[in-house]
Amino acid sequence: MPTAEPIRVEVVYAPARGAAFGAKLMLPADARVADALRASDLARVHPEAACVAGRIGIHARLVALDAPLADGDRVEVYRPLTQDPREARRRRARR
Repeated sequence: MPTAEPIRVEVVYAPARGAAFGAKLMLPADARVADALRASDLARVHPEAACVAGRIGIHARLVALDAPLADGDRVEVYRPLTQDPREARRRRARR
């Protein structure tokens, strides 16, 4: 039986300060989100990203670490919010 073609995925992370992280990867067809994070080396480059590992998305939709990947997926690691967006909007409106 022939093996499935590898898939192309990208892992991205934007730290609060400093340069954004991006890694383009070729992974096996049965790869999961956790596999992409490990292969990207994100935890070594941005150790603070490891503490937000529960906030992961594919094309802006939250997913679990065991979610399957498809060719062309963009795995996004989200930082925690520093302030409530609704409250920030209210403050701007008052000004």
